Amino acid sequence: MSFLTPELLSRFDIPGPRYTSYPTADRFVEACAQSNLHQALDLRTQGVGHKNRPLSIYVHIPFCESLCYYCACNKIITKHHEKAVPYLRYLAKELALYTSTIGTGQSVSQLHLGGGTPTFLSDSELSALMSMLKRNFNFVAGGEYSVEVDPRTVNAERLALLFELGFNRLSFGVQDFDPEVQKAVHRIQPVEQVFALVASARKIGFESVNVDLIYGLPKQSPESFDRTLKQINALRPDRIALYAYAHLPERFKPQRRIVAAELPVASSKIAMLSRSMDALMAAGYVYVGMDHFALPVDALAVAKRQGRLHRNFQGYSTQPDCDLIGLGVSSIGRMGSTYSQNAKTMDEYVDMLDQAQLPVVKGLALSRDDQIRRAWIMAIMCQGHVQFDVFNEAWLIDAQSYFSEELLQLQSMQSQGLLELSEQGLHVTPMGWFFVRGVAMVFDKYLQADRNRTRFSKII
Repeated sequence: MSFLTPELLSRFDIPGPRYTSYPTADRFVEACAQSNLHQALDLRTQGVGHKNRPLSIYVHIPFCESLCYYCACNKIITKHHEKAVPYLRYLAKELALYTSTIGTGQSVSQLHLGGGTPTFLSDSELSALMSMLKRNFNFVAGGEYSVEVDPRTVNAERLALLFELGFNRLSFGVQDFDPEVQKAVHRIQPVEQVFALVASARKIGFESVNVDLIYGLPKQSPESFDRTLKQINALRPDRIALYAYAHLPERFKPQRRIVAAELPVASSKIAMLSRSMDALMAAGYVYVGMDHFALPVDALAVAKRQGRLHRNFQGYSTQPDCDLIGLGVSSIGRMGSTYSQNAKTMDEYVDMLDQAQLPVVKGLALSRDDQIRRAWIMAIMCQGHVQFDVFNEAWLIDAQSYFSEELLQLQSMQSQGLLELSEQGLHVTPMGWFFVRGVAMVFDKYLQADRNRTRFSKII
């Protein structure tokens, strides 16, 4: 992988969206959010919006016992576990508002519990939550049912319970194994603890175990991160998510506790990325795309090989594009051609549900141009190519004319060997796949009109 030089990586060391949606969530507005969602739910119920297409469910559990200084998630720091009890009641209220429109028994092929820390919930609370979901939905065989796990909050017995409840995929937040880095970000978790939990998960029978890593944290260096990567390769999780830390203390208050002088300089951060990619692929991992790696036999790597990758708010997925119901404070959902986001504060979330309203405060009804660009960008992000005649037939446009300005902008990337343009279509090269966000950004109408990109993470 010698072509991925630090010089090439630094050339694309620019901010940009992750494209878990298009338009991106920062474009959501308050106007008509409630009415747009209700209209989309009605259309699905009437069969206009693929009524029989399986749903995806996301449940946000905002509670954490302790604060990780790098975190940019919506969370509530508390050691009072009793706060979960009323929250579960409000999740039930929110779900009842959805099923009053779409009914019960609809098929679900994907479930993700995120946070915060979903394993903040007790065993009985996790059981009650899953029981509530299973009463209202039909979880189909072969689906992806995942939960984010803080290793400090579980043991082998808790993992066994998660498996019994129907979860088949786990994601462990590791970030870095170096004790000094862990101390600097206020997240201490011994290496031995993670190794024991992954071994237990395999013994129990989970289909896939993911580990999250972050490079660019305080006290990290290329050499220290090399040591973490060596340990990760020994752990050999099925999937690895390798994220770049974005230091935005003006937006995320917890990051103000990080000592800026302890952050690695840009050249060190680029070196970490380059050496990480080399190490992981040398260890046999497949580069799925962006920040995702997987073992060749993992379903995500298989989907990449077979051209079946999809992308949603949790990142790359093996599950086909589907409507998403987001439950809980700050959750984002998608229904038909509508996005919606729940209230970000607990007070507002609770108040709206007490008034028997879906707690949606922002959203977006996609225009035809939005839908065309979403399909185009997702084809680039997931398959790495777009065939003009197929796209034209699907959307009744002339893509070469519709995207004429954007295709001209790609000529510099073509000269750098990142993509190939022909009369047949656009094809991202193997080298270009490492910079696929940069290719997609060219077709983002909102981003091209707004050069203020500092709110986004770096694209590599």
